[in-house]
Amino acid sequence: MISIDLKVIEKQDEKITIKFNNVPREYVNALRRLSISEVPTFAIDDVVILENSSVMHDEAVAHRLGLIPLRTDLKKFNLPNECNCNSTLGCTNCRVLLQLDAEAKDKTKTITTSEIISEDDFVKPVNQDIPIISLAPGQKIKFEAYARLGLGKDHAKWQAATTSVVKYEESNESEIYLIIESNGALTAEEIVIAAAEKLNSHIKNFGETIRSVKALTTSR
Repeated sequence: MISIDLKVIEKQDEKITIKFNNVPREYVNALRRLSISEVPTFAIDDVVILENSSVMHDEAVAHRLGLIPLRTDLKKFNLPNECNCNSTLGCTNCRVLLQLDAEAKDKTKTITTSEIISEDDFVKPVNQDIPIISLAPGQKIKFEAYARLGLGKDHAKWQAATTSVVKYEESNESEIYLIIESNGALTAEEIVIAAAEKLNSHIKNFGETIRSVKALTTSR
């Protein structure tokens, strides 16, 4: 009987390296792909510009906001298509409101993520020093932004992993390394766990499909 062995080589909030022994490459590569494409994170998906007297167009401001990584709580919130509210606007279980109201008075001011106010204490920018826009004296920016959970396969702004790599040990083909790096929305460990849960769900669903096909063919 083949002995399967997993060992965490390195673990930080931003990076994790796991060594797999005697695990099929297909499964490790599936974890790599799912870490990028199917682990949900929060990202700003809708922006209402209430005031903007800067030189930057509203669309450019909204685009920048969408690329800001937001801390994510997967236990508290639902994907929009899985939420019981069944609303295109969303509810407190599937979206978070973030607001900003800033002005440059006597001199040019760089507005950063530190001035964004979130209605949720946890879901907020991963870094408080990300520049959003520069305002000249007298200019203002005010908006309401709605963040929702999404998947990296739908848009890059929802990618949980910035790096997801599989490496093989040349001297021992049974040893495979999975390296995951995070943008801070989730820890690297949370990404791997979520990807493993997603893989397990896919395998179960596929097994049920196979059983259904067998039942259909044998009944004829």
